[in-house]
Amino acid sequence: MQDWPEGVGRRVLQSVDSTMAEGARIAPSLASAEWVLALDQTAGHGRRGRAWASPQGNFFASLVMRPDGPPAAAALRSFVAALALREAFVAATGRDASFKLKWPNDVLLNGGKVAGILLESVGAGQGVSHLIIGIGVNLVAAPGADQVEPGAVPPVSLLSETGTRISPEAFLDLLAPAFARLEEQFSTYGFAPIRTAWLNEAARLGETITARTTSETITGRFETIDEAGNLILTTAKGRRVIPAADIFF
Repeated sequence: MQDWPEGVGRRVLQSVDSTMAEGARIAPSLASAEWVLALDQTAGHGRRGRAWASPQGNFFASLVMRPDGPPAAAALRSFVAALALREAFVAATGRDASFKLKWPNDVLLNGGKVAGILLESVGAGQGVSHLIIGIGVNLVAAPGADQVEPGAVPPVSLLSETGTRISPEAFLDLLAPAFARLEEQFSTYGFAPIRTAWLNEAARLGETITARTTSETITGRFETIDEAGNLILTTAKGRRVIPAADIFF
């Protein structure tokens, strides 16, 4: 833990319902940012309330922080977290080319989903009093194909794809310093350098992908993400700006 970021708390729990739920419970009492890691999680969830499989040995953690700026800026921390995750994976495995970033909040390993990110915020007036960044990583086991939506990227584990076995605590010791450094960059210089770095590692950039929103399915060429983190697709009907969707390759 010699590289642990100064001023950031570290709480390791044997078992909890959800690290995000625990983060919400402790947020009002925290004076500074804190990581909450659970070795066992009984009620994890992903985007849109989907269940998140939590076999022991995998990584379940949430960072509770007080973000500066408006809610829109707080939401951009998903890109900060994705880059930090990728950096931690590369540090753990030595494999740079194997990891790619899938919009809006997944990390891919050899084309399969190895990690997901979920953000939840607590409001304060026109701003955000607390932001909780939940991260799940398939360190040793991945859900079966029958446990994910048809057409979704298949889940994989770090162990099965790379042979690397790392404990949740050791992985957090790689992730927390990476996030702290990128968060400082984001706070100092804004989203532009984070956006550039994320696009450099984006999966399927320049290729045809499908975005499913709650109301429509849009297929087009993945051109970029804009300054607000929106997905930009070029479709047969022109340019589309998509703030939220599930992505299918």
